[in-house]
Amino acid sequence: MRHPLLHTGALSLALLLFGCAVPSDRPEPDPVLTPDEFATRIDRLETEMVSRCDAQHELLATHVQRQELMDTDMREFGSLLRHLRADIERLERGDDGEPVVVSRECAADELGLANKAVVGRSEWIGLPDAGTYLKARIDSGANTSSLSATDITRFERDGEDWVRFKLGLGENDVAVEGVRDDWIEAPIERRVRVLQAAGETSRPVVSLLMTLGPIRETVEFTLTDRSHLNYPVLLGRRFLMDITVIDVAESYIHERPEFPGGRPAEEAEQDEAGDQDDEEA
Repeated sequence: MRHPLLHTGALSLALLLFGCAVPSDRPEPDPVLTPDEFATRIDRLETEMVSRCDAQHELLATHVQRQELMDTDMREFGSLLRHLRADIERLERGDDGEPVVVSRECAADELGLANKAVVGRSEWIGLPDAGTYLKARIDSGANTSSLSATDITRFERDGEDWVRFKLGLGENDVAVEGVRDDWIEAPIERRVRVLQAAGETSRPVVSLLMTLGPIRETVEFTLTDRSHLNYPVLLGRRFLMDITVIDVAESYIHERPEFPGGRPAEEAEQDEAGDQDDEEA
């Protein structure tokens, strides 16, 4: 006969074993931070907060500076406006107290001249590709601009017609000395026929970058020997049209450009003396 205590012990042992196998519904406890990890997190948060505060301070300072500039501009604008109103009232009263009519001069705008550069009857031009400045005669009677050239030689490059030449300069022509005998090469854009007393001739036309005061344009030049004339360059209507206005009473309005090896622009006045304006193209 079995002892009842044996049954009781076996049952208790089974409950303990099965009880351990039953999963628990209780959540896992959060991991505990060590003091070092906690201090690291606090330092990182503090750094982020300081950075954000600094950014906010910089933004605020920028806004304050802009506001101060706007206030200054507004005060200046107000002052100018008050002075302008006072000037208008003074003009309307006139010296004898009678109102006067102030007419607005807009002839330049009406004629389309407001955005055009004024040039004199002669000017300094620059040829960046050749590295020199030259004197130019302004001639609205000529259609195409002309550049003095010698040793004009036609050749072919990549199936296209090109030309090489040297600047045709006389002893009295002013230029950068180091480039007088340099070769210049350019593709031939076209050829023009010229009727002269000796008969008809054909001249090559090339495009070269040219500067004249604020103007920087690619200009078409016919190549011909002008060394017997007073100006190595003649600027015609094709260049002048739509961008310039000629003041025949003035010359050398714009400063002479400077190039390596050339003389300073301040010395240009010495080279302008003695120019002759009776040249025929």
